[in-house]
Amino acid sequence: MISRRVFAALAVMALAPPAAFSQSRDGVRRLGVLLAERPDNRIRATALLQGLAALGWREGGNLRIDWRFAGGDPALFERYAAELVALGPEVIVTGGTPSVTALRRQTTTIPIVFSTLADPVGQGFVESLARPGGIMTGFTDNYPPMTGKRLGMLKQIAPPVERVAVLYNPATAPIVGPTMQMLEQMAPSLDVAVRAAPIRDDAEVDAAISALAHEQHGGILVLPDSFTDVHRNTIVGLAARYRLPAAYWNRFFVVDGGLMAYGVDYPDLMRRAADYVDRILKGAKSSELPVQNPTKFQTILNLQSAKALDVTFSPALLAAADEVIE
Repeated sequence: MISRRVFAALAVMALAPPAAFSQSRDGVRRLGVLLAERPDNRIRATALLQGLAALGWREGGNLRIDWRFAGGDPALFERYAAELVALGPEVIVTGGTPSVTALRRQTTTIPIVFSTLADPVGQGFVESLARPGGIMTGFTDNYPPMTGKRLGMLKQIAPPVERVAVLYNPATAPIVGPTMQMLEQMAPSLDVAVRAAPIRDDAEVDAAISALAHEQHGGILVLPDSFTDVHRNTIVGLAARYRLPAAYWNRFFVVDGGLMAYGVDYPDLMRRAADYVDRILKGAKSSELPVQNPTKFQTILNLQSAKALDVTFSPALLAAADEVIE
């Protein structure tokens, strides 16, 4: 169980100068954590700590953890990456592209375990999934079949969607090119048209969604990135205002009123990341630990939102749901 002290100290730790944490007690190993600011950070951090505890690592005992949480601002990732590296951790656990990119600029020696990185080979972070090489390894949270699944969900409602705007921020979703190519290849078989809708602030979110509202049978597909997460309430609220069905990538979009989501079990990825931390602290090389794809997925539907949008889920989609919010 995660201690209250850890979370009570997070805000203070995020603002403290590196010198404040420059010393560790003898025999205490050191771990850094850099994650995007998300609504499920407590759940993810708990999963990481539980995974570490199961392997004999106790925060506040034989392990010291320095935490940093950044929003959708790339500059904040850069700042926190520099702070963590200055603290001298033996391993750093991180999330997706913005944090991994920032950390790569700050260190070439500290092993990095990413927990939610899309296409690490395509982005040039590792040489291959089987043999990463370098200082990075970890777990992916997004690959083409998952995005295609979300697009297919928009065809499993009545009335079905015919035009889809794909929302993403180019600064925080750098693999959008291959993703859009895959969606465009899938679109004819689903009898749907897709188009990219880059968004960089709330005004562009509003413009993209309101433009789609003027078309018949429109829908929204939200790509995974820290920006769409941070601006989750804006996206969900505008989709509701303009009565547009949307498929999301994280359960919390649906909890906050979104229509449906399909994504990975993020706590599971954090528990698996704990295993890699344990192995590296015991002498394993990150370059030799294979990058792993997700193995646990979740489909979440919101019946109340469906009613408000006057859409119905297909029997097959309802049967596949892991969670139905009423």
